[in-house]
Amino acid sequence: MMNKIAFYLFGFLLLGCAPQKEEVALAKKILANEQFNEVKSRALAVVKTGFNAGDGYREVWIRDYNTFIALSAEVYPAVELRENLLVFFRMQGEDGNIIDGFTPAEKISDGETDFSYSELEPRYAGHKNTVETDQETSLIQTVFKYIKVTGDRSILDMQIGDKTVAQRMEWAMQFLMDKRFSIEYGLIWGATTADWGDVQPEHGWGVDIDGNTHRAIDIYDNAMLIIALDNMIELLPEAKSKWLPIRDKLAENAKNHLWDVKNQKFIPHIYLNGSPFPGDFNENEIFYFGGTAVAIEAGLLSKEEIRASIDEMVSRVRQAGAASIGLTLYPPYPDGFFVNKIMNPEYSYQNGGDWTWFGARMVQQLVKYGFVQEAYEQLLPMTERVVKNNGFFEWYTIDNEPKGSGTFRGSAGVLFTAINQLEDWAHSQNN
Repeated sequence: MMNKIAFYLFGFLLLGCAPQKEEVALAKKILANEQFNEVKSRALAVVKTGFNAGDGYREVWIRDYNTFIALSAEVYPAVELRENLLVFFRMQGEDGNIIDGFTPAEKISDGETDFSYSELEPRYAGHKNTVETDQETSLIQTVFKYIKVTGDRSILDMQIGDKTVAQRMEWAMQFLMDKRFSIEYGLIWGATTADWGDVQPEHGWGVDIDGNTHRAIDIYDNAMLIIALDNMIELLPEAKSKWLPIRDKLAENAKNHLWDVKNQKFIPHIYLNGSPFPGDFNENEIFYFGGTAVAIEAGLLSKEEIRASIDEMVSRVRQAGAASIGLTLYPPYPDGFFVNKIMNPEYSYQNGGDWTWFGARMVQQLVKYGFVQEAYEQLLPMTERVVKNNGFFEWYTIDNEPKGSGTFRGSAGVLFTAINQLEDWAHSQNN
């Protein structure tokens, strides 16, 4: 009898040790990956060259700066990082809205009219793609990251015009509640775009809300707001009593209205004034990769739902023949559904292009929630193409060919963070 008990105990101990041995082996593999060091070195080099989104852009965009400010902190003093943030607050609209980006005013030619100006910041011209609803939330998240990496909380008390930065942060959140909130669904809305994209389908350029716009609710915008409110409440505890109930209700509504329980995915859109697409088009066949990653960051999915999501991403990447889980969406919108030619044909730009900028954010969440093997496997195609193509390209085709800016700092930032998270986990296994 004692021999049988000892046998079962020994077997139990062996089973308990097996995962630990696998984790140690994975940790060694991560720390031995020389490519990771090369990519991090390249990321530091590219971020030293400025704050604009990349060599194809003159503006400093807040949605991009949000994803590389932590990397910038490795090579720039806090005062420079802070100054960029203050420009956004100085150029805040009279209703509390936040611009997309700013560029030196002297670089604006006489024929360019889609810019705003502020007496508080005469050096720059501001631009806003009004189809988006993530500028305000991106700025709050960037301030949070700035304080985390620098320890400089004094920015919150800085006076800009008649308000402090802390007051302006709340004002930006209030803008979304006043101007972009659907009472019917209890969620914020924007124009119809492809997942996290900034191009609406109705006409040529497609970045401004107008009479052709079909207003829609999606998971990306609302997940970004939930993250921003979490960040703001942590930075401003006195704001908790007002904003925490709003945050919690947003999370509840997002899950209730946007999560498709049967198919274990987020639906693309809830339309408030009709869809811009043909009536026989089943949009819910499309899986949104970026919005799903950000929803996980917002804490909206259980571990089981995260597992279902990464499995679905891998499956759809395989179906598409793509290189990585940076794939924007699958299947893509059919050719011609967007008037702007950059979204056509299928698998172009935000219509099924492969963006490390979001793929590496999913990798970060996989590490956070314990899917480390999956995180390592899914990161490798993204780091390999940085080295192969000698740059951090904006996006890739279905055949893994680089497109857009080759110094896309957002890609550098999210890759740098993802690699650091993997390496931190690996070091913890060897302690």
